[in-house]
Amino acid sequence: MAALKDRQQARESLQKVFSSLLDKMIPPDAATPLPGGRRFVDWEELGNEVERQLIPHFLEQRAALDAAAHVEGDLECPHCGSDRIYMIKPDEKGNQVEIPTPHGAVVIEKQRCRCRACGRSFSPSGALLGVADGGESVAEGQE
Repeated sequence: MAALKDRQQARESLQKVFSSLLDKMIPPDAATPLPGGRRFVDWEELGNEVERQLIPHFLEQRAALDAAAHVEGDLECPHCGSDRIYMIKPDEKGNQVEIPTPHGAVVIEKQRCRCRACGRSFSPSGALLGVADGGESVAEGQE
């Protein structure tokens, strides 16, 4: 298994997005007025905008760094155990899958395979790059 990106590429991409947001929210030129009004609620909305743009991008980069993001080599069908597997060619969207999160939609690359023996398809990364635990959260201190 191999990541789709290296760490340096992911860091540079995140730094570029954050730098752009920082320049928008706190312009480097002191002559440029700060965005938002004079109320705290206006500043909270600016913080929410940073969250809406930065966190989904972080999640996309982190997913691309995961070892399960790109599988190579011998595979076995999780349904029937056969090793007669082939990769399904990407469609016009590629292998992109949109995952809804509390922070916004996250688009990840997800490989798809098909078994020649049983005809069923699966992702070699399994459910590893999907919504955790069916989307349910665990309260702090609980397992």
